[in-house]
Amino acid sequence: MTTFMLSDTTAGKISAQFTHLRHQMGAPAIGMVLTLVVVCEERHQYDALRAATDAAREHPSRIIVVISREVEEPIRLDAELRIGESTPGEVVVLRLYGELTQHADSVVSPLLLPDTPVVVWWPGAAPDVPSKDAIGALAQRRITDARGFDDGGVKSLVTRARGYASGDTDLAWARLTPWRSLLAAAFDQPVGKVRKGLVEASPGNPSAPLLAAWLSERIGAPIKVAESSGPGLTAVRLQLNDGELAVVRSDARLATLSRPGQPDRNVALTRRHTSELMAEELRRLDSDEIYEAAVKRFARTYKG
Repeated sequence: MTTFMLSDTTAGKISAQFTHLRHQMGAPAIGMVLTLVVVCEERHQYDALRAATDAAREHPSRIIVVISREVEEPIRLDAELRIGESTPGEVVVLRLYGELTQHADSVVSPLLLPDTPVVVWWPGAAPDVPSKDAIGALAQRRITDARGFDDGGVKSLVTRARGYASGDTDLAWARLTPWRSLLAAAFDQPVGKVRKGLVEASPGNPSAPLLAAWLSERIGAPIKVAESSGPGLTAVRLQLNDGELAVVRSDARLATLSRPGQPDRNVALTRRHTSELMAEELRRLDSDEIYEAAVKRFARTYKG
């Protein structure tokens, strides 16, 4: 992998340097399917870039990391470029200083790959309305992470619902994919009417109310959230006329599925890394109506 540093530079010089490096290495800019813009703080950039790079092994991308630094300093743009065999695509880490922090979109826009989708990801705090953010407006897909908020994320889901636009999603929802798949499969056989239910999770886990809202929307029964010792989601319990349908996860890999009149069985229910969640989100660039329905239902019922 080749790393090249540019200090006090411009977007035009960065583009020219990428072209030079590709020609130097004999690696033309083909095969990249999207531009992934990661907007984060300095403290998040290492983990976020690692997750984005791992996800790009499935979706070769130009990854643009945008870090706003000290507003009080003179205007300056520093860039770190990475290209090579160990990098699935191209990476540029931008550090913006001074008034340039208020105009990050003017730096990012010239660096977007032409004629390919743009995805923006905020690993930490995100704008109240991502689609109206200057960088978010450049994207077809906007990914937030409620877990990255200081309040634990549950309250931020209300903000996500109020500011929702087509193309928005949240990693709190992606974390539910294995749970939703398992619960949907449990209903492949008739189980009778669900009277009520309970989702158990560690305190403040934002995925729990989303799962409860989704379940309530799908089965037409009240679903509450209860605290457990965690980590993360630990159980879903649905009360039927003849007993309980339950999925209880005891560790980071396996869960137990229980249904009335049938023996318990172990099922795979693995806690996934952020890179796996991002790879899943990058597989679809259309609107996720099911997420929209779940987050808006939660917001309507939230009493915190």
